[in-house]
Amino acid sequence: MVTITDISKACGVSRATVSKALNGAPDIAPKTAERIREQAKALGYLPNATARALKVGRSYNIGVLFSDTTGGGITHEYFSQILESVKAEAERLGYDITFISKDLGAMSMDYYEHAKYRSCDGVVIASADFQDPAIVRLAMSEIPTVTLDYLFDSRTSILSDNVRGMEALVRFVYENGHRKLAFIHGEMTSVTQKRIASFKKTCATLGITVPPEFIRPAVYHDPRSSGLATRALLELPEKPTCIFYPDDLSFLGGMSELERHGISVPKDMSVVGYDGIPLSQVLRPKLTTYRQGATEMGTEAARLLIEQIEHPDTWLPQSIMVEGELLPGSTVRNIG
Repeated sequence: MVTITDISKACGVSRATVSKALNGAPDIAPKTAERIREQAKALGYLPNATARALKVGRSYNIGVLFSDTTGGGITHEYFSQILESVKAEAERLGYDITFISKDLGAMSMDYYEHAKYRSCDGVVIASADFQDPAIVRLAMSEIPTVTLDYLFDSRTSILSDNVRGMEALVRFVYENGHRKLAFIHGEMTSVTQKRIASFKKTCATLGITVPPEFIRPAVYHDPRSSGLATRALLELPEKPTCIFYPDDLSFLGGMSELERHGISVPKDMSVVGYDGIPLSQVLRPKLTTYRQGATEMGTEAARLLIEQIEHPDTWLPQSIMVEGELLPGSTVRNIG
């Protein structure tokens, strides 16, 4: 195993000089530092992560927490985009990532205990039940955290602009002549509450009356529950002309139910999704949806978390709102 001593002998400099050069210290001449790094690479030197952690009091490891009751988790395209951008930004800044869960093999532990067990410098909470006491314990602990789409007091959060996103979709549908709008929503989270409120408020502003039976519950990323909600809407005496789905993946359940009833999109029924995942843009007809800034959200989450880890004395909690983009698609027919 190659050591700093081997590199110092090969370069004819002290061990301290080698250590400073490998750690990017500014008081080493650039040419000398470059020569040392090249020699270290040629000798096959690999830094000892444990020794580095002991020296600087940091593991250079951040946790990522995904908790999804539907079982989709990181396989869902929206969350996979977030994860990829968290990973890319963390690696760019010199950090590894570790997934945080409640249990580890035969050991039962909560999220906080798992983060401590893995010596995480901080945790990105990307998907979770934020009312879960185990999540609250982690978020309010001494471990730096960043949450996505949920705001804790005195903690940094990255928020998707669900209010503007829903407003943009409603206005787009309205401009295409639709006045009978139905909304299938996901489970009652803070995100759902914002979307429902924005849907109702925008409809009211535009003079649209939404019957209570036009708003139906389902589960995010679960085509089956959205399919059942679609069936309930189609059984109403007065049907909507456009159905809003909780997310793009859930629309697949609605699409199957519409096809089963011989209803063509958008000829007989207009539909819109939410998230703007790549799948939505390869469907035919192309789904009208609202793309969330998943990549930007993940990048900002990792960047701000590491900023808090490395500069705790000057860190201030922030709430960053990330705007998205309406994707018009072709599943909303103009009936004006």
